[in-house]
Amino acid sequence: MTAPTRTQVGIVGAGPAGLLLSHLLHLAGIESVVLEARSREYCESRVRAGVLEHGTAQLLDEAGVGARMRREGLVHHGILLRFGGRDHRIDLSGLTGGRTILVYAQHEVIKDLIAARLDVGGAVVFEAEDVSLHGLDGSAPTIRYRRDGGEHRVACDFVAGCDGFHGVSRPSIPPGVLTLYDHRYPFAWLGILAQVPPASHELIYARHDRGFALLSMRTPEISRLYLQCDPGADLERWPDGRVWGELRRRLERADGWALRDGPVLQKGIAEMRSFVVDPMRHGRLFLAGDAAHIVPPTGAKGLNLAAADVRALARALAAFYQEGRTDLLDRYSETCLRRVWKVQRFSWWMTSMLHGTGDVFGDRVHLAELEYLAGSRAASTALAENYVGLPFE
Repeated sequence: MTAPTRTQVGIVGAGPAGLLLSHLLHLAGIESVVLEARSREYCESRVRAGVLEHGTAQLLDEAGVGARMRREGLVHHGILLRFGGRDHRIDLSGLTGGRTILVYAQHEVIKDLIAARLDVGGAVVFEAEDVSLHGLDGSAPTIRYRRDGGEHRVACDFVAGCDGFHGVSRPSIPPGVLTLYDHRYPFAWLGILAQVPPASHELIYARHDRGFALLSMRTPEISRLYLQCDPGADLERWPDGRVWGELRRRLERADGWALRDGPVLQKGIAEMRSFVVDPMRHGRLFLAGDAAHIVPPTGAKGLNLAAADVRALARALAAFYQEGRTDLLDRYSETCLRRVWKVQRFSWWMTSMLHGTGDVFGDRVHLAELEYLAGSRAASTALAENYVGLPFE
């Protein structure tokens, strides 16, 4: 084993949570090392969520990594709810004092963060294999990994587990420490990325008798679209023609509005799940992002929750190193989980309201809720406030 690398914070995972945390710590004068199992190319090309809350975009600006996001991101002032063949617009800006959302793909955020870290000599180790965490209960935890045939070790004061739902960080916590809250939905999303200009300049959330559909976008030339499907759906049974046909049916509008199709660049099925662990800390290990919680994608909250987590963690670590305070570290889990559960509530509500389940009574109640939402400024304001993002604290 090579001589250990010494740093203040060891970060597992080079997704948006880990990279943003590393950069925020750098701005506070705190050293970190980021370890990532995948290659840089994989991290920068994996297509994921693309809706940034108002506060998340501001945080990226404040961190000095928002310039390209502001040039290329698509500012949205509203969203459309489509049901009964009609559109009902939620005026996000008008209902929230001018706040907006920004459509900017997650892998583009990751590109910006990787470039920012490397530009200042930040330590980001890609293709780190067999990562394991040790000494989390003591004052000197270590992270071990393999790379290029050799064994390596990172000695640190704290470990940030930002390696997602399937990472090694959460399973490194002893049994019985965490309480797990898990809810699986009886449907999934079939998503496509298509080379065709979006048919709407704002996102369309459609409830239809045949199931939910969403029209989103990544750029002015690339559309992102989703269909509700069975969790065990076979992609082989969803050729492109069938996908476009089903999208047209579910997104149909009474005035003859038409959806254009185009070459499908990517296709996949995503499960729908809500998941939370409590607490988000064990000893010197702090969980952030998908390592600690999962939300269904209906409300576009995954990346934004991760940003809120690492903002809180970066501030807590800065208070420790700069002032010798431990109170913010001690309250980290409590601080984050207050927001997490509010976002879980919103995501569950949006998901339940927009997806059909075959329960005739429940489906009729959800349709009534949509009708009430479309006609009530108070209800629309509640949706808008949650959609553009709750305050960080």
